[in-house]
Amino acid sequence: MSAVTADAVRAAVGAVSDPELRRPIGELDMVRDISVDDGVAHVGIALTIVGCPAADRIASDVRAAAASVPGITDVALEVGVMTTAERHALTERLRGGRAREMPFGPGTLTRVIAVTSGKGGVGKSTVTANLAAALAARGLAVGLIDADVHGFSIPGQLGLVAADGTVPQPTRVDDLMLPPVAYGVKVISIGMFLRRAEGDAPVGAVAWRGPMLHRTVQQFLTDVYFGDLDVLLLDMPPGTGDVAISVGQLLPNAEVLVVTTPQAAAADVAVRSGVVARQTGQRVIGVVENMAAMTLPDGTTVDVFGAGGGAAVAESLSQPDAEVPLLASVPLSPTLRTDADAGTPAVIVHPDDPAARAIAGIAETLAQTPRGLSGRSLPFRPR
Repeated sequence: MSAVTADAVRAAVGAVSDPELRRPIGELDMVRDISVDDGVAHVGIALTIVGCPAADRIASDVRAAAASVPGITDVALEVGVMTTAERHALTERLRGGRAREMPFGPGTLTRVIAVTSGKGGVGKSTVTANLAAALAARGLAVGLIDADVHGFSIPGQLGLVAADGTVPQPTRVDDLMLPPVAYGVKVISIGMFLRRAEGDAPVGAVAWRGPMLHRTVQQFLTDVYFGDLDVLLLDMPPGTGDVAISVGQLLPNAEVLVVTTPQAAAADVAVRSGVVARQTGQRVIGVVENMAAMTLPDGTTVDVFGAGGGAAVAESLSQPDAEVPLLASVPLSPTLRTDADAGTPAVIVHPDDPAARAIAGIAETLAQTPRGLSGRSLPFRPR
């Protein structure tokens, strides 16, 4: 078979995407020797690490790509592993030649949105998980940091929990962590690093104070390889404690979305989270009222948690030169709750549910606001 066929096989194989890095393996220098002999494509690839969790998928995709080339009747695949030097070169390439640094600070092209609440139990994490999935479904590159270190729940809500209760750990390539992907969202959570003691014992708890919490958030922002994101969401812990202060210091450019319920007691506390965010230089971009009035089958409505809390928070946080809108009132929804428990975002599996439609509307509003480039340096250098 001619060399042209071998080149065609190399082009097809090189276009296969690494499911963790979300980039072609040819671009990542993972393709090795390729030759064609009597219709048989001999293909060599090198995975990033031994025991790469994406190994089976990459091998299957490479076989399919090579077999799709006209004239190829069989594929002989040889899978190896990158050397230490090759992995180092890969991490340097992923970082764009820059030193180890946090890429989401002032000047980033990624829109960073911290989802906060004044108190727990208002459905902040459920809103965040569904919002992330809805944004990804619109074709945006989305990352999600579960910054609620003590009360992490994002992995479960996005289906990243196995039948035995374990959560997949990020793949490590030298000092980079490659986050698991669910519903098109790259996710990192402290829950991915905790394990059950034995049998049905509960997953370990986190009992950390300020310095450890700060370090965890900093590592998530620095050591996790998210790639080029359109939006990075942070599911913040409730209140105005250590993590809120750390995020304010690390991400003063972040925008803030405040979640509350209609109840006055929740609304009063929610205002404080917005005030603290503003004190650190962050901008409050809107309020989401969750668990609002639900409509029963007979058409009547029930205000389980009262009414008006979201509008009150928006009004309290608004300033003469910066109005804070009420982006949505998400009705109380059994479907939203059951889907969250099942690890299947309602915006994906039950898009016609009233709560899912409301959250999808928030995603649509946010997606219509592009990443601002004014006054920012683009990652290009003149030659």
